[in-house]
Amino acid sequence: MTKRSESKYKSNRRFGQNLWGRPKSPVNRREYGPGQHGQRRKSKVSDFGAQMVAKQKLKVYYGNITEKQFRNLYTEAARRKGDTGENLVGLLEQRLDAVVYRLKFVPTVFSARQLVNHGHVKVNGRRVNIPSYQVKVGDVVELTARAKDMALVMDALQSSERDVPDYLQIDASKGVGSMIRVPLLADVPYPVQMEPNLVVEFYSR
Repeated sequence: MTKRSESKYKSNRRFGQNLWGRPKSPVNRREYGPGQHGQRRKSKVSDFGAQMVAKQKLKVYYGNITEKQFRNLYTEAARRKGDTGENLVGLLEQRLDAVVYRLKFVPTVFSARQLVNHGHVKVNGRRVNIPSYQVKVGDVVELTARAKDMALVMDALQSSERDVPDYLQIDASKGVGSMIRVPLLADVPYPVQMEPNLVVEFYSR
C-alpha cells in the first residue's frame, strides 16, 4: 500500500491548484505555495519543469501512487496502439480505487484506496483488496453489505459535489456500478487541466 507522506492539501498549495475540486481546499483562500517562501515571485518554468509538474499532478491526483507503478502504467500505455497520453489516462481511470471514487462510493481517492485495502469492494462477485487492480469494460464493481452501511459511503452517494461520469453506470441504491467504456482525456472530469502529453514527453526523453 502506498503511504501518503504529506497532507494532500499541501500538494494543492504546491501546485497552486485545487486538484480534487474540494470546497475546503486551502487554495480557495491562499493561491500561493506553502512555507515562508511561498509568496515569492515564481521563475520561468523550463520545458523539463513543466513536464515534471504534469507528471507529479497526475501521480498525486490518483492518490500519490508510486513512481514504479506510474512508470509501469506509462510503459503499458506506450505499448498499446493509439495515443500514449490517452492510453495512460484510460489505464489510470481503470484502477479499482479510481473507479470506486468515480462511482461516488467515497468522497476522495484516498478513502477509495482505504476502502479497497480493507476488503470492502467486490469485482464480479469476488473480493478484491488491490487498489491498482485494472477494471475491465463490463466488470461489475460492488460494495460489500458492511460498506453500504458506512456513514462515509452513504454521505458520499448523497453528495451533490460530484457527478458520476457517463463512461460508468451506477445503481446507487444497491451499491453496484460498472465500466461501460474506457474513457478518453476529454471524458474524465478533472477539476484542473491535466497534460498527459507532457508526461509522455517526460518519459520519452
